[in-house]
Order: sequence, then C-alpha cells, then structure tokens
Amino acid sequence: MAIAATAGHAHGDPHHIGVVIEHPGPAPKRVVTGFGFWIFLLSDIVMFSCFFAAYAVLLGQTAGGPKGAELFDQRNVAIETVCLLVSSFTCGMASIAADVRNRFWFYLAMAATCLLGLIFLAIEFREFADLVARGAGPTRSAFLTAFFTLVGCHGLHVTAGILWLLTMMAQVFAKGFRADIMRRMLCFALFWHALDIIWVAVFSVVYLLGSAP
Repeated sequence: MAIAATAGHAHGDPHHIGVVIEHPGPAPKRVVTGFGFWIFLLSDIVMFSCFFAAYAVLLGQTAGGPKGAELFDQRNVAIETVCLLVSSFTCGMASIAADVRNRFWFYLAMAATCLLGLIFLAIEFREFADLVARGAGPTRSAFLTAFFTLVGCHGLHVTAGILWLLTMMAQVFAKGFRADIMRRMLCFALFWHALDIIWVAVFSVVYLLGSAP
C-alpha cells in the first residue's frame, strides 16, 4: 500500500491529503495453483461421499451372501492403514526436501512413499482376488458391489498417485527443482495426503463398522 499526499486545490482545501491505495497485483502462481487443485480435491471428495452414502444404504443388502464380518481380515487392513499413514509422513519429508533443494533426501523420501504405496496396493489386490475366489465378487450382492466400488476407486487413486510420484521423480532428475515442478510437487502432496484422509474414513466405515456382527 502506498500513501501519497496530493494538492487539495481541486477540493477547495489546501490541507487535503489524498490516499491512494495500490493493488498488490495478482497472487503468486503457487498460491493460484494450490487453490485450483483444492477445488479439484473437493470435487473428488464429493464423489467419494456418494460412494460412502451408497455403501451405508446397501450395507445390509447381502442377498443371503456373506457379510463384512465374515470376509474382512483386520490384520491385513491394519497393515494397509499403517503403510498409508507412514507414506503420508514420507511424502511430507519429500516436500520439505524439495523446498530446501536436497535431491538425496527428496529421492529417498519419494522412493519410500512409492514402496509403501505399492505394498498397500499389493495387499488390496490380494484381498480382492481372495474375495472373488471365495465367490464373494462384486456381482454377488449389492453390499459387495458397493464395497468393491468404494475401496476399488480409492485403490485406483493410489495407483494414479504412484504413477504421478514416479513422474515427479523423473522430472526433478531431468530438470531440477524448477518453479513449475515445485508447483506440481505441491499438488501431488495435497493429492497424496487427501488419499490418506479418505482411507481413514474407509477404514473406519467399511472395515471397522462393517465387521460388526
């Protein structure tokens, strides 16, 4: 803001002081990019909210088939949860390393995030394969259709996040920590942390409440 004293002859007051407020200009690209990506994340959360609502409505529609308490392995789900929560920490470490332009810790933290994400996907894929082999596939009942849709959609997001992560590592290797790459890193971190938050909801609603007899 700038304050300028102007002659007050036009106002009939020689002691008049005019105040001129200068606009600070457009927001930095990093702020605009982050804000825009938050809008995308909110639309994604709305989609997951619809899946959660459908699951809640169809929870008891088993068509005489197995319920969640008969299907879910809480030990594997606990391992999945730990993997994603720790990956959120390593993703945050990667963001800090990128901010200070430390390639070694950036690559190390991103590799750890990728590994934890792959472990999560491997356990989830094995769970789905086991359910299908036991005759509890997505077509068995409305309950299982809602389950596979909700959990599978989250798994697809994690897969997309891992591909994005590998792309970010390749871009930093080829071009360094340029401003545009740092903005993409910000969006990736927001995306990955959002997946962790959604998984906490999946873990609570689907696996904990769904396992109740």
